[in-house]
Amino acid sequence: MKKTITAAAIITAGLIAGCGGGGTTPATGTTAVSGKVADGYLVGATVFLDKNGNYQLDAGEPSATTDANGAYTLTVDPADVGKYPIVALVIKGQTIDKDTGSPVTGSYVLSMPATATSGTVSSNFISPMSSQLREMMETGKYASMSQAMTALATKLGMTAGTNMLEDYMLANNTTMHTAAQNMASLMGGEMAQVMGTSGTVVTVDVNRYRGMMGMIFSNMSSIRGPNSQAAMTTLMGTMTSVLGSMPMTGAGQPYRNMSTAFSGGMMGGTTGTGGMMN
Repeated sequence: MKKTITAAAIITAGLIAGCGGGGTTPATGTTAVSGKVADGYLVGATVFLDKNGNYQLDAGEPSATTDANGAYTLTVDPADVGKYPIVALVIKGQTIDKDTGSPVTGSYVLSMPATATSGTVSSNFISPMSSQLREMMETGKYASMSQAMTALATKLGMTAGTNMLEDYMLANNTTMHTAAQNMASLMGGEMAQVMGTSGTVVTVDVNRYRGMMGMIFSNMSSIRGPNSQAAMTTLMGTMTSVLGSMPMTGAGQPYRNMSTAFSGGMMGGTTGTGGMMN
């Protein structure tokens, strides 16, 4: 199976199989999984329950488009709540970032871990923070979500026990919001390295995506603040070089997780080809 996220397929399938925005009423025998998508709240992002874990919207997977408040509702089988991750595709020129009031200039993918998904109304906040936590858990290096959240909070200079899955917009948590804005800027800026095309279809290479997230985590302490532009510019150049040297994932190749995407692993403390998430 080709390990790519097909953006065009996501957008098209979202239009024909969508489950609505924030106010959809679930049918009998189903439950609503709702929340918001942000770095700042994002309008017009495609959200779906990724039931086979391939980062791609497939037939039968509930989907929705975020509304004017960045909210979404997925109508799902109750047995699926907490079983599968939720993925959001932020689309260049289409998705609007309410922080700026303008469409984003680079496409990128956000997600949240399956174990963090709940049926509690509006509790499923998808952001760069939730995306980072999902990829951290994918490494197998964290025994629990709590442990991963503590590691991420430490990188951000925040206290252990901070809920890194909270709606930082609603909580007015400027530390998390600023870091998320910077992360989203880096993610969108690497679109050319992470995304490709197959005919008229836009794809995202999952190995490069995970490599990108590992490098962002490694450098979080230097790019988390409001005056981080110089560090971000340096990191952008490094990521472009390193990601560009990674072979694009081909048909039949397995995913490499963040701990093995580069020669020394991906979640320790260094930039480039060294370990990156411990």
